[in-house]
Amino acid sequence: MAEPPKPDAGPSTPDGRILEYLVCPVTRGPLQYDAARKELISRSARLAYPIRDGIPIMVPEEARNLDDAPQRRRADD
Repeated sequence: MAEPPKPDAGPSTPDGRILEYLVCPVTRGPLQYDAARKELISRSARLAYPIRDGIPIMVPEEARNLDDAPQRRRADD
């Protein structure tokens, strides 16, 4: 008997076209995509915005401060 299809977990990275239009909500400056950490980096704000299930979380309170020690990944990521 064939296995039922697995639900699509969705993309793990955002669509490249949308990244062209996103800016840091704090500085309105450009963002750089860090594929290894799945983050959008704002060098001017010194913040790293997480990407969860392919969706950039552009909330400053959710961002990791680049000046802090590396943060451990959340269990649900």
